[in-house]
Amino acid sequence: MANSRITPEEALAFHLEPSPGKWEVQATVPMTTQRDLSLAYSPGVAVPCEAIAETPEAAYDYTNKGNLVAVISNGTAVLGLGNLGALGSKPVMEGKAVLFKRFADVNSIDIELDTEDPEAFINAVKLMGPTFGGINLEDIKAPECFIIEQQLKEVMDIPVFHDDQHGTAVICAAGLINALHLSGKKIEDVKIVLNGAGAAGIACIELLKAMGARHENCIACDTKGVIWQGRTEGMNQWKSAHAIKTDLRTLEEAMKDADVFLGVSVKGAVTREMVASMAEDPVIFAMANPDPEITPEEAHEVRADAIVATGRSDYPNQVNNVLGFPYLFRGALDVHARAINDEMKIACAEALAKLAREDVPDEVAMAYGRKLSFGRDYIIPTPFDPRLIHTIPPSVARAGMDTGAARRPIVDMDAYEVALRARMDPTASILRSINARARNAQARMIFAEGDDPRVLRAAVQYQRQGLGKALVVGRDTDVKAKLEAAGLGDAVRELEIVNAANTRHLDTYKDHLYARLQRKGHDRHDIHRLAARDRHVFSALMLAHGHGDGLVTGATRKSAHVMELINHVFDADAEHGAAGVTALMHKGRIVMISDTLVHEWPDEENLANIAQRAADVARHLGLEPRVAFVSFSTFGYPRSERAEKMHRAPQVLEARGVDFEFEGEMTVDVALNTRSQEAFPFQRLSGPANILIVPARHSASISVKLMQEMAGATVIGPILSGIDKPIQICSSTSTASDILNMAVLAACKVG
Repeated sequence: MANSRITPEEALAFHLEPSPGKWEVQATVPMTTQRDLSLAYSPGVAVPCEAIAETPEAAYDYTNKGNLVAVISNGTAVLGLGNLGALGSKPVMEGKAVLFKRFADVNSIDIELDTEDPEAFINAVKLMGPTFGGINLEDIKAPECFIIEQQLKEVMDIPVFHDDQHGTAVICAAGLINALHLSGKKIEDVKIVLNGAGAAGIACIELLKAMGARHENCIACDTKGVIWQGRTEGMNQWKSAHAIKTDLRTLEEAMKDADVFLGVSVKGAVTREMVASMAEDPVIFAMANPDPEITPEEAHEVRADAIVATGRSDYPNQVNNVLGFPYLFRGALDVHARAINDEMKIACAEALAKLAREDVPDEVAMAYGRKLSFGRDYIIPTPFDPRLIHTIPPSVARAGMDTGAARRPIVDMDAYEVALRARMDPTASILRSINARARNAQARMIFAEGDDPRVLRAAVQYQRQGLGKALVVGRDTDVKAKLEAAGLGDAVRELEIVNAANTRHLDTYKDHLYARLQRKGHDRHDIHRLAARDRHVFSALMLAHGHGDGLVTGATRKSAHVMELINHVFDADAEHGAAGVTALMHKGRIVMISDTLVHEWPDEENLANIAQRAADVARHLGLEPRVAFVSFSTFGYPRSERAEKMHRAPQVLEARGVDFEFEGEMTVDVALNTRSQEAFPFQRLSGPANILIVPARHSASISVKLMQEMAGATVIGPILSGIDKPIQICSSTSTASDILNMAVLAACKVG
C-alpha cells in the first residue's frame, strides 16, 4: 500500500483552518429565551446543585460527567519526539480528544500540566476528579508514569488509564489470543520474549501474566540485555518485578526457541538470524514506531510460518490503540465505573479477538479493497470495522459489573447494544471507507483545470496522500507559477502536466471526436479547436482512450456548460440514463438527492432510472438503499398534476422488479421521519429513506443549497452516475478539499 506523504505546510494548515485547534464546545440545550437562561443558570440551576450535594451519584444524571474524559499529559514523552514540554504536547492531546469523540462518542477535553514533578502532577489531577467520568493519561515518560498512574488509581474513584501502557497491552493481548489460536498453542506454555522494558513493554507483559502466561516463561530485555535476578545495572522496581532466574544474557540468546516476541523498542533490534532460531509458528509483534524491529518481509524471508504484527497501517495486523481506549472508556463510563481493572482490559482483548474471528462485513472488505478473513494476515480487527462500537463496550461493561467496579449496572444489555449502534455517525465510516478504497485503487486521476489554484492543491494532496497519480491538464509555466504562489513550488516535479502540445495522442483524439460529431455540424477545424484548446474536451478524450482512470472537472465553469462539453465525448445525457446524485451529510445522517445535474423535468420512466442510479451510488458507499419519491402530496392527496408522475414512478420500479426498497409519492417528513411513517402502516420502507427522488432539477438544487446554507450540511456531489467511465463534476464554489473528495469518488468508481 502506498505510504501517504504529509508536508509540514499541510499539517500546519490542517490545525489552523477553519479555526485554530481541533475541537470546540457546543451547547446541548436551548439558550435563546430568558426562561432558557433562567433554567440553565440562576435560579433554576440551584435545584440540580442541591440534588447532587445530597446524592453525589446524581451528577451522572444532571451533568456531563458521565460522558466526559480528560486527556492529561505533561509532555515528557510526546510520540517518538521526546520531552517537548506541556505546551508542545497540546496538539497531540487535542488529537486524542477528537479520537475519543470520533470512535466512541465520548466527549473529551485535553489538559496539559506544566510540571515534571510527579507529586505536583498527581495532586493537580486528583483535585479535578469531580469534573470527569474518567482520566486518560498520555505521553508521560517512564518510570514517572508508573508512579503517577498507581497513586492516582489509589486516590481517585473514577477510571485512571495510561493509554501508552495499557492501550498497547490490550491490542497486543487480543492479537496474541488469535495468533496462539492459529498455531494451536496455550498461553501458559509459550516462551515469551519482550524487548523494551518501558511503559508499554511492562504493561504488555503484566497483562499477559494476568491472562495466564507463566512468570518463568517470560524473558524481558532492555538496552542492557536480559533482565535477570541479581542484575543491578540500569534496574528499577518495575523491571525487577519481571526479572527471572536465568543464565541468558542477550536478546539473541533469549530468542532461541521462543514462541512469542514482543517488541516495543527500536528499528532493527531483531535480525533474520534471531527469527530463524525461534520455535515453530513463531509470533512476532514488532511494534516499534514508526519503523518495526524487523519488517514482515524480512521475517517471512526466513520463516514462512511466522505470524507478524506491527504498529504500522501499511502492513497487515496493525496494533493500533484506537481499537482499545475509546471502547474501554465507553464501557466504563456507561456503568459509571470506579476503575478500569485487569478484568475489563482482558474482556476488551477477548472481545477484539473474537471479532477478528467472525465474518468480516462487506463495507470493511470494500474499505481495504480485499476480502479479509481470519488467518495469519488478519488476527486483529481493523479500525474501519463498524461493529467495534457495539461489540467491545458491552464486554467491558459486563466485566466491570462482574468485578464490582460498576456503580450503576446495565440492566438491559440488548437495549444497550442497540443504543450503541445508533450512537455512531455513519457518515464518517463512509468517508473513511471510500478513502481507503481510493488508496487501494491507485487511479491515475485527470484534473482538467490546471489553471486553478484550488484544483492544483487538490491534485498535490491526491498524490501526497498516496491515492494515486495526478495528471494535471494545463501549461507547464502556468502550473509552476500557480503552485509557487500557493507555497507548493516543490510539487511541480511530482505532478504530471499534460496538454495538447505535449501529447503524442492528439491525432487519435481528433479522429475519435470527428467520428462522433461529423453529423452534428462540426467540421475538422471545429474538432481541432475543441480537442486542442478546450481542456474539458481534451481531458474527456484522455479518459475515453484509457490515458487516465478518472476525471475531475467543473471547478471553473458552470456544471451545465461542462456537461455539454463532456457530451461531445461521452453519452452523459438523460436519454442515455445518466443522472446526478448529491449526498448530504448532516448530524450523523446521510441523505441522497437526485437528480441534481442531468434531467430538467423527468417523466416517470426517467424518475425510475434516476432511482436506480441513486441506489447504485448508495450501494457503492456501503448503504442499503431506501428510496422515497417526494412531493408536496402523500399517497395521492392533495391531488395535483405536478405530483402525478411521482405517484406513477414507483409503479414503474415495481414493474421492473428492482431489488431495493422504494415508496411514494410522499412529503419529505414522511420520507425521513419514522414517527410520521407510522400514520401510514401500509407503506413499504423499513426505516427513514436515504434517497429522495425529487420532481425536477430546480427542486433538487433548491433543496441541496438550502440544507447547505441553513443547516451547514456537508455536500458531496453531484456524483455523476450512469457513464461507463468515472467522471465527477465539482461546483464552482468548491474548496480544494471538496475537489479532492470528488477525485476520491472517481477513484472508487462511485456511480
